[in-house]
Amino acid sequence: MDQFVDLIRADMQKVEEEFHCRLASQVPRLTEVAQGLINRGGKRFRPALLLLSAKLCGYQGRDHIPLAAAIEFIHTATLLHDDVIDDAEIRRGSPSANREVGNRYSVLTGDFLFCKSLNMGINVGNLRILQILISATTALAEGEAMEMEKAGELEGVADLGITEEENLALIINKTAVLIEAATRIGAILGEAPQPVEEALASYGRGVGIAFQLVDDCLDYVGDKEVLRKETGTDLKEGKITLPLIYTLGRCTPKEKKEIEGIVLSDEIPPDGLQRVTALIAQHDGFNYTFAKAQQHVDAGKKRLQILPPSRERDALFAGADYVVRRRV
Repeated sequence: MDQFVDLIRADMQKVEEEFHCRLASQVPRLTEVAQGLINRGGKRFRPALLLLSAKLCGYQGRDHIPLAAAIEFIHTATLLHDDVIDDAEIRRGSPSANREVGNRYSVLTGDFLFCKSLNMGINVGNLRILQILISATTALAEGEAMEMEKAGELEGVADLGITEEENLALIINKTAVLIEAATRIGAILGEAPQPVEEALASYGRGVGIAFQLVDDCLDYVGDKEVLRKETGTDLKEGKITLPLIYTLGRCTPKEKKEIEGIVLSDEIPPDGLQRVTALIAQHDGFNYTFAKAQQHVDAGKKRLQILPPSRERDALFAGADYVVRRRV
């Protein structure tokens, strides 16, 4: 990751400062909850991509700082809402906000961050960038609804028949759209020509898809001490991700029935996660998913080949490589 962030360390510090000066509220409790979650850190991957993309395109202004902060605010708001929907207990190694302050304050704080991010977009005064922020926020909400629907939370029955194509559409809405927005905004700030803007947007989408695919594997095989969260949450919530989709298409009828029994049970059996993980590994579900993640990263990096070699391009390549090699 050092190569990825070295060029933008000073700007990343400015983004951290921006977080805190933008969180003032007439209701101190909202500021307190929002700052508490922001202060827990995180990868800051999305704002870093915006900063690097803007730098790659020669941007010399200051608007990249509040816009990078806005991207992180949107991401944090989705985490707050996701934790309420999923009834989560842990976030970034600490009790989740909904556990600490309750669902109502978590939802209100998420709404507060969404509004702050859009206000920051308005203040920049670029209509295209504001439209991108609004479109990304809308898609994130749709992605969460799609996931709930497939997990049976909207219809009452989990859909184990989800296809790889449907899963990809969900991933794009749930994760990739915001990362794509970050790289596209960087290009717009730098007034990049359209082919360069589209190349950076495609890179962002590919990296975003890969990011989620790796997450879906780590939910089964990651080290929970390193991840700072419990593994197996997708299975507990009835979420059918690519490792399991691939396995369901290749396992025996008996194994498929066993998996369905575990996923559709009211409570996952004590050995349920271990058994499903073993079947996924046996049928190469993890290898397939990691390989798919690599393909999306490679495609994204290939799009950037239209740009001449530079330290900024190398840093974006390093960020993409980090996504498929990370274990947190």
